[in-house]
Amino acid sequence: MASGEACVYVVDDDDDVRTGLCRLLRSAGWEVVDCASAATFLDAYDAGRCSCLLLDVSMPEMTGPELHEALAEHGIDIPVVFLTGKGDVGTSVRALKRGALDFLEKPVDADVLLEAIEAAVARCREMRTLRGQQDQVAERYAQLSAREREVMAHVVRGRLNKQIAFDMGIALKTVKVHRGRVMAKMQVRSVAELVRLCDQLGLRPG
Repeated sequence: MASGEACVYVVDDDDDVRTGLCRLLRSAGWEVVDCASAATFLDAYDAGRCSCLLLDVSMPEMTGPELHEALAEHGIDIPVVFLTGKGDVGTSVRALKRGALDFLEKPVDADVLLEAIEAAVARCREMRTLRGQQDQVAERYAQLSAREREVMAHVVRGRLNKQIAFDMGIALKTVKVHRGRVMAKMQVRSVAELVRLCDQLGLRPG
């Protein structure tokens, strides 16, 4: 089921193909942004919206794979579904390795295309949810003092309070105080939860 909060960018230099794709997607309830080139897409792209990119492989000036690479280089994380008229296996393998969700051959079956778009938008929602969760965890982590972060690093490594006190050269009581503040500020009740949050932010020491 399409959602008004999401949109599909259709990027294809073939006017007839692009018009047909846009008509199909709109008839299924999707909001569509019609782009005749990679440059048009870059001008139109709105990072604040949940979206996916239906991208033609062979285009002048900047090809689909070149645009895909450029998006990755600039940290633009939008789910991509490629369309090709040539069935280039090598191109499809490289695209999928770079994170493309699907690689469909023209003329694409309507049901197959709509299913791919559903999956791509669902993936976008998942990524946005995850980023929101990561931002919340980062905000909690930012509230920790330098000493609390140090204690937390020991905790997620599985060190006991006595071991932490010895390693840091501080009193056991002080370790307990810092540890309690860490758990409260990070809003967790167990070390397992704390480890999970640290993994989420890439903070867990090796």
